[in-house]
Amino acid sequence: MAGFFLRALYALLASLSLLNILCAADAVSDLQNKGRAAVNAAIAKSRTCTKDKVRVRREWGDITTAEKKAYIAAVQCITKAPSKLNQTEYPGAKTRFDDFVVIHMKNTLKIHLTGSFLSWHRYFTFAYENALRVECGFNGTQPYWDWGRWAASPETSPIFDGSDTSMSGQGEKVAHNSSGIRPAGNGGGCIASGPFKGMQVNLGPLAALGDTNPPKNPRSDGYGYNPRCIKRDISNYLTLRSATTAIIAALITSSKTIGPFQDTMQLYQNQTGVHGAGHFTVSGDPGSDFYTSPGDPYFYLHHGMIDRTWYIWQTQDFANRQQVIAGGTLMLGGGPAQSLEDNIDLEVLNVDGKVHKIKELVSTVAGPFCYVYE
Repeated sequence: MAGFFLRALYALLASLSLLNILCAADAVSDLQNKGRAAVNAAIAKSRTCTKDKVRVRREWGDITTAEKKAYIAAVQCITKAPSKLNQTEYPGAKTRFDDFVVIHMKNTLKIHLTGSFLSWHRYFTFAYENALRVECGFNGTQPYWDWGRWAASPETSPIFDGSDTSMSGQGEKVAHNSSGIRPAGNGGGCIASGPFKGMQVNLGPLAALGDTNPPKNPRSDGYGYNPRCIKRDISNYLTLRSATTAIIAALITSSKTIGPFQDTMQLYQNQTGVHGAGHFTVSGDPGSDFYTSPGDPYFYLHHGMIDRTWYIWQTQDFANRQQVIAGGTLMLGGGPAQSLEDNIDLEVLNVDGKVHKIKELVSTVAGPFCYVYE
């Protein structure tokens, strides 16, 4: 009997030791914790983003069932609310959710591989969170998808497991081609389960990849009404190659200035960075179309993680990584150099109707923002 208890105790201690190793192995969270003191100091000095006002964004797997269901309900609400866009100009925008797709489409060539990529998407994701709160009664914060945490099997993660507390799961299994960026996976068809099964994408396509074959939009600019199911083809091919915890941590620690950091984040095709890995891990229509990708609601969890990664990078040298910028104003470095004085205008999405300069959008605890990540 004594031997049995000793073996049981040993097994318990071994399990606890393994748990400690796994917890300690999250180098990204370690970097986040390392930088938190600098953020707290900034909050302590702030007149607007005070300790009692700061919101906390958490990973989907760490929020409660009630919080997940509240977020899902708010997203479903915004997919039913009417569009605020001019219907003559944008007849495909039927819902408030579609408004976010249109504004992203309009700006796509100015907000990818440019100096505004990070700040524009920070404000865009914040505007989405604000719409959920103000227009749909959501009381929480925008959750994020930690690619590294679920890199081995995103399809079975709490985000994509297809349960009623997920962002819906895999697409129906259909024969389809490789996207050209990753091999075909086990889905490819319409979302098969979960809260967003049956949800439509109404706009685009504009840059659909070969694995999706969506119907052509009635307008060449992609703004015509073109309803179809959301397709997904979730696999671990890119998360294991380009978005593990070790890769995310290396991105944060090896890039000492903003230019290399954002360029490495956005590597694509044969050298997919974490940005592309998050998009093409889910793939499908509209996820693979970098114009209309916000038409799949997981987009905002993905860009929550993009923002978190930038936030953590900033906190490693908080004083010197706020008012910094690099890159041009058009995709792939074209146009004049981006400036901190340039405006970010989300039109009908602007929070409180305000247009902001990039310099006002570089800190999560200043300007219109008051949030941190855990």
